Amino acid sequence: MAEQSHYPHYDVMDEAEAWDDHTRDVVRKRLAPNGNFSFLTSQEAKTLAKIVATLTDDERSEIISYILSYIDQRLQSKIGESERKVGIPKEADLIRNGLALIDTVAKSSAGQEFASLTLQERQTILGNLERQQLPVPWPDKGFPQKELFNKLLRLAVESYYSHPLVWSEIGHGGPAYPRGYVRTEPGLLDPWEAKAEE
Repeated sequence: MAEQSHYPHYDVMDEAEAWDDHTRDVVRKRLAPNGNFSFLTSQEAKTLAKIVATLTDDERSEIISYILSYIDQRLQSKIGESERKVGIPKEADLIRNGLALIDTVAKSSAGQEFASLTLQERQTILGNLERQQLPVPWPDKGFPQKELFNKLLRLAVESYYSHPLVWSEIGHGGPAYPRGYVRTEPGLLDPWEAKAEE
């Protein structure tokens, strides 16, 4: 991904002292995930890393590591999913079986696992998954491809845009608590907010 930030000299972490202790701790941990997975196997993590890199158009290891850690914690959590359509597997089962299926399709169509494919090959597989056109083998014909794609995309995007490096690139000032935003009118910025550079 080519860097195109309008805020090349802005670092949201310069504002960390304005956050409360808990918030500061949560955000700082996003910069250094431990890399140990409770749910994902090493093969699943390898496949998922290339999926999220393709979906976010970003290969930076520090961001991909955080996304994997985020998804791993989510999948091993006992917290419910809020909503799930009838007939769709639980999130953890959907993703585990989906990653295996994606690798199977990659091997049958390109002769190697998903993580070893070119960007264009990965995009083709994920595009087919989104359109429910992945040539899946029996007995997986009824696999909910679109639901898997939507789940992977949502998890990748929500974790990507919660990483401090990405916040800095888009000019997001980070958590507002406890300082809060004062100048909320269109076009006005608080002194500590990012200023776009031309």
